[in-house]
Amino acid sequence: MRVALVQLTTGRDLEANLELLRARIREAAGRGAEVVVFPEASMRAFGNSLVDIAEPLDGPWATAVRAAADEAGVVVVAGMFTPGDKGAATTTVRNTLLVHGRGTDAHYDKIHLYDAFGFKESDTVTPGTEAVRFTVDGVTFGLATCYDVRFPALFTANAAAGAQVQIVCASWGAGPGKAEQWDLLVRARAVDTTSYVLACGQSDPAAAGPEAAAAARPGAPTGIGRSAVVDPYGNLVERAGDGPEILYADLDLAAVEEARRTLPVLVNRRLIESGIPG
Repeated sequence: MRVALVQLTTGRDLEANLELLRARIREAAGRGAEVVVFPEASMRAFGNSLVDIAEPLDGPWATAVRAAADEAGVVVVAGMFTPGDKGAATTTVRNTLLVHGRGTDAHYDKIHLYDAFGFKESDTVTPGTEAVRFTVDGVTFGLATCYDVRFPALFTANAAAGAQVQIVCASWGAGPGKAEQWDLLVRARAVDTTSYVLACGQSDPAAAGPEAAAAARPGAPTGIGRSAVVDPYGNLVERAGDGPEILYADLDLAAVEEARRTLPVLVNRRLIESGIPG
C-alpha cells in the first residue's frame, strides 16, 4: 500500500487551506498514493480563533474534503475542528481528524490535550474519549493527534485491536529539545506496538516562505516539519525536512507480521488494561 504524508503550513484562511489540500490530494493520487495524510490543524492554523470556524462533520469544509478524496479515489486523513462542549463561561471545539475515501468515513477526536510547555489546549478544546481505527483494503490504521504521541497506551490499544499502521497528525510546538523528542517518540511508538508509524506534521512556517512566517502567531504550536515514516522495528524509512514537501512510502504489511512474530510485545505484555475505550 502506498501512502503519502503531506507536510505543509496552513494559515488562517479556510478556503486557501482547502485549495492547498485539494492540490496536494491530486498530486499524491497522481503518484499512486492510496492513503493521503495531512497534519493536525489543516483547516486553520493554531494561533487563530477556532470556535468561529468549527463546523460539524457534514459542514461545508469537511464536505469539500470528502469530495476531493472521492474525486481522486484515495483515503484522506486531515485535521479540522468540530464544535465542542458549551460551558457556562466558554465555548470549545474538538480537535478532530476527518477520515474519508474508498468506502471509509470516520473521525477521531484528540484525547490527550496539550497542556504543556506553557500552552493550555484544554482552555479551548473538549477532549475525545475513544480510540478510533479504520480499515482500507484489509489494512487497519489507528489514529492519534500530536500530544497523543506521548501516551503509549493509546497506540497499544489500537495495535491490540488490530491496527498495523499508526497515524499521528501533528502541529508540533517548537522549542529547546522538541525536535529531538518528536523524533524519539514517533520511533518509540513503532517499537512499542510493532506497527508502522506515519507521523505527519505541519511544516515550520519559517521554512514555508516569508508570507507563512509573517502570518504565524508567536508562541502557538505551528509546526517544525520532520514528518516521518517508521517501520515496525523503529527504523526510519523516510523523513521530511523543515519545509513543505510530500513523503511517499510503500508499506510492506508482511513486515508487521514478521515483527510481531519476532518481537511479540503485544502478546507478552502483562499490564493489559489501558483505560482507553475502543
